Amino acid sequence: MINIFRIIALLEGVSYLLLLFIAVPIKYILDDPSYVKLLGMPHGILFMAYVFFSITGKFKYNWSYKDFFIISTASIVPFGTFYVDYKYLK
Repeated sequence: MINIFRIIALLEGVSYLLLLFIAVPIKYILDDPSYVKLLGMPHGILFMAYVFFSITGKFKYNWSYKDFFIISTASIVPFGTFYVDYKYLK
């Protein structure tokens, strides 16, 4: 399960960065929302999968509430999932 969670965390982090730093600026600077539409749905699915796996991991690996809070909220912060992978999931 931890390997699947690591893959989900990586993909979620990459999709979030692409959405934030490429798709959204293109939407507002070039007035082209197509990239947000293209990346938005996969990012949403990956975000939900990340939250699901963090909740599942809390019970399977007996993470403390502090660790669980850090892991589960890392997907909101840019580069947060990469930190979680490095610090908690290896």
